[in-house]
Amino acid sequence: MFNMADPSPVLPHMFAQRSVGPKTTLRLGVGVVIRDDRNQILLERRSDCGWWGLPGGSLEVGETITQTAMREVKEETGLEIEIIRLVGVYSNPEERIVRYPDRPDGLQIIDVVVEGTVRGGDLTCSEESLELRYFDSQHLPMELIPPSQQPITDVFQGVFGKLG
Repeated sequence: MFNMADPSPVLPHMFAQRSVGPKTTLRLGVGVVIRDDRNQILLERRSDCGWWGLPGGSLEVGETITQTAMREVKEETGLEIEIIRLVGVYSNPEERIVRYPDRPDGLQIIDVVVEGTVRGGDLTCSEESLELRYFDSQHLPMELIPPSQQPITDVFQGVFGKLG
C-alpha cells in the first residue's frame, strides 16, 4: 500500500530516515485505530508537522496500554472509546527513528497499536490536531507519517496481532 522508503516526495525533517546512534533512546507509544460504520479510519493532521497519523501518544508511568489509548484519544479527538483488539506491536527502526528539537540524538518509537470503538464524546480537534477526518483505504492522504503507515495497511488488509 505504501512505499516505506519514500511515502511522499518530501518527508518532514523529524521523520527523515536515520540510523540508530549510541544516544538514540526508546519511547513506548500507543496508536489507536478508530473506524466508522463505513470502515473508514480516523486520522488526525498533526500540529507538530502538518502530516496525518493515527491518534495516540506516549505511555505514561503507571498507565496501562488501554488507559493510554483511551486518554490520548480523548485528549486529541474528544471521543470516548472502548478498546476491542490488538492491531500489533511495531518496532522497525527503519520506520520509527524520529528527531525532535529536544531529542537531537533520535528516538526509536515502539508503538502498540490497538483498535477502539467510539462509546461517546464529540469529535473535536485539540491543540495537537489541525484536522480530524475519516479516510477509506483508497483515499488516504499522501502525507501520512511513517509510523502510521504499516498499522493502517495491516488494518485494511485484515492483519491483526502483528509483531514487527
